[in-house]
Amino acid sequence: MAISFNQAFAGHDKMLEFRSARASVLANNIANADTPNYKARDITFSSMFDEAKNKLRLASDDDQHIQGSSAADDDSGLFYRNPSQPSLDGNTVDMQREQAEYAQNSMRFDTSFMFLDRKISGLKKALTGN
Repeated sequence: MAISFNQAFAGHDKMLEFRSARASVLANNIANADTPNYKARDITFSSMFDEAKNKLRLASDDDQHIQGSSAADDDSGLFYRNPSQPSLDGNTVDMQREQAEYAQNSMRFDTSFMFLDRKISGLKKALTGN
């Protein structure tokens, strides 16, 4: 019986990729909190999922099939966040919000990592028979 890692990991591996990408975006916002005219950005799982889906190509097994492809955006699903209180220099980074979002993202990363670690540990036990 073959092990399907897609089913075994239950999407936690993809969630870790998303949480890592979001941590990078949020850290970039925090680093540019004092940069004039910097616009805060964010990423959602659905936008990242849509961007990955747009990269897929349609399979064709006949020369008469139409080749389907779409161009993915260069921004990788990023969007500009609407500022609650923009500053006078045009910067839209709200440091308290960014820190709260970063802490929440970090906690969710740790949770997904724990679930993934437990899944891998269970697979190892099943393979070794312990």
